[in-house]
Amino acid sequence: MKVLFFNYEYPPLGGGAGNATYYILKEFSKIKDLEVDLITSSADEKYLTEKIGENITIYKIPIGKNSANLHFQSQKDLLVYGWKAFRFADKLTKEKKYDLSHSFFTVPCGAISLWLKLTRKIPYIVSLRGSDVPGYSERFMAAYVVLKPLIRLIWKQSAGVVSNSRGLKDLALKTNEAQKVEIIFNGVDVDDFYPDETLRSKDKFIITVGATRITARKGINYLIEALNILVPRYPDIFLHIMGDGNEKENLEALREKLNLKNNIVFLGRIPREKTGSYYREAGLFVLPSLNEGMSNAMLEALASGLPILTTETGGTAELVKEGENGYTVKMKDAEDLAEKIEIIFRDNELRKRMGLASRELAEKMSWKNVAREYFELYQKIKK
Repeated sequence: MKVLFFNYEYPPLGGGAGNATYYILKEFSKIKDLEVDLITSSADEKYLTEKIGENITIYKIPIGKNSANLHFQSQKDLLVYGWKAFRFADKLTKEKKYDLSHSFFTVPCGAISLWLKLTRKIPYIVSLRGSDVPGYSERFMAAYVVLKPLIRLIWKQSAGVVSNSRGLKDLALKTNEAQKVEIIFNGVDVDDFYPDETLRSKDKFIITVGATRITARKGINYLIEALNILVPRYPDIFLHIMGDGNEKENLEALREKLNLKNNIVFLGRIPREKTGSYYREAGLFVLPSLNEGMSNAMLEALASGLPILTTETGGTAELVKEGENGYTVKMKDAEDLAEKIEIIFRDNELRKRMGLASRELAEKMSWKNVAREYFELYQKIKK
């Protein structure tokens, strides 16, 4: 079986969707009767080709990226990728016969898959990742108004639409309640991410927030405000923020304004293979996001044996069992965040119990299972 895969994000570019693609392709490389070609974006101005095993080929096309803008994809980036990927796919599909195409993100990737179906009779599936679903991101509200008819058409013409969480599926159904949407959850590598109590910081309580892209949607400003409430009483609470993005300067300014420079550390972008050590030293993971699909960072924190505090958004119902491995917090509410952090900070036994529950849950969510579910869907469509 030959599959043409589209995602404009792939490490080191992008965030959760890029990491998910990497891990899925890594598992696909172990399936002998599957061949996958991925068309993605280059991190510089070069055309590059990479391999994973013998059966996975990654084509990276330049779209104007550089080290300063790896994690923020502008609307211009998406348009450039869409056009270049369209032309590259046109060339590839003349050279090879594909059984189907698979697009991460409805636009621009799903639009290319739709074109291939109409011109080459190649069926396709679309994986919803968050920002491609109308209503998900405030940044794209104007674009959603224009793109809704196209999004509905792409979903309708597909052989399958897949969401990575129940929350994202529910949001998609608001655009088209008649659309059939399957769910394949994100996974986590439990070998790369694991707890080690000997590495937990003993002299300070570290809260970590892992977000490859620091955007306003992550709600980290409310977490900083929560620290402002707690630090005067608990000066040994520290916040480590992983990631980079267009909201970082605003958050640094807020840290200065609240005089929290000694308690909040911006770690910058951490390569995927090095993030595990930062989770292992922490005592708590917090993600006060305004919207998510299913957070890869949260899954990594689960596998690392951390209690979780997060808002009720996509993936929360699947990943946080109230009072068992963490708590949900009110959205945009620094006081509620501070209250829940204090509960976990003051109760060492609760923290350990929640950490064990997080790890147990993560062990059920491997990327191997995710890849198997997608491969079974491919086979179903081919038949």
